[in-house]
Amino acid sequence: MNQSKRQSNKARANNNNHHKHNKHYTDNSFNASDLKTILHSKRANIYYLQYCRVMQKDGRVLYLTDSEKENLYYNIPIANTTSIILGTGTSITQAAMRMLAQAGVLVGFCGGGGTPLFAGTEIEWMTPQSEYRPTEYVQGWLNWWWDEEKRLANAKKLQLARLEFMQAIWAKDSELKKWGFDSSNDTIKSMINKHRQQLVLQDRVADLLALEGRMTRQLYKLAVTNTNYDKSGQFTREHDAVDKANVFLNHGNYLAYGLGATTTWVLGIPHGFAVMHGKTRRGALVFDIADIVKDTLVLPLAFICATENLSEQEFRQECLNYFTTHKALDMMFDTVKELALNKE
Repeated sequence: MNQSKRQSNKARANNNNHHKHNKHYTDNSFNASDLKTILHSKRANIYYLQYCRVMQKDGRVLYLTDSEKENLYYNIPIANTTSIILGTGTSITQAAMRMLAQAGVLVGFCGGGGTPLFAGTEIEWMTPQSEYRPTEYVQGWLNWWWDEEKRLANAKKLQLARLEFMQAIWAKDSELKKWGFDSSNDTIKSMINKHRQQLVLQDRVADLLALEGRMTRQLYKLAVTNTNYDKSGQFTREHDAVDKANVFLNHGNYLAYGLGATTTWVLGIPHGFAVMHGKTRRGALVFDIADIVKDTLVLPLAFICATENLSEQEFRQECLNYFTTHKALDMMFDTVKELALNKE
């Protein structure tokens, strides 16, 4: 990413951190209705925090960091936040959790550097409790979920949405196109079209997953070539690897999982009712939904930022900026709502 864009991203992050509500509330007077309502699909912020304490102070949710001379407080604009991921060295107070729940913010705990989300292979989120979420989406989802053929058909639709998002974003994002992620390129266009044609021919979810895996490996190879990340051409995707591309891929994917978890919670669909990933994994639907945007945004950014030797914080800000710019959360909501209501 160019320097001016990085500086713009940092300025945006600082503005978010230092944003102050004009109206203050005492701890006992706060109501969810006091917040300016912002649709979850339009919220701009997702936070990863480490080595800090999250608390409620003067009717606001803050995180407190230590410096040599004084404690530093930073405001979290909860009405405009989708999820908060708490990493190493963090704690959160009961009062802060109550305010976050009232604002509909999901809270998750993870290891250092943003990964993994606890516990291990499952998605663990502390979801706000609300009896007023819509029921039409979970009813629509469960209406076809029990039918294996319909579940396969909707898994294909989810994968087609993933391809359409990639084709659209890679056709218009000038920064990604500079790095060769251009869907008008003959090689990429051929890959997308071939994958789209093969999707409709699969008659088992296992075959669909295998097809997805082959395309993802092609995308890794494309990214390595475009960014000249690994001159040996032997890049391997490993979750425990310490090279920057793998670390950034882990981190960016978990940010996408935060958006996926927000989507399912707001629409009232339990995380266990997946269409592709293992039916025994309670967070599998979050993985399914996150896949819509991961290859399009996280994958190229991970290799670009690794090649430019950016820090993990700078990479995270690039991801969040791209999620907002290309309306990743809107895409997730629209796709899941269409599947749930069985719209053609």
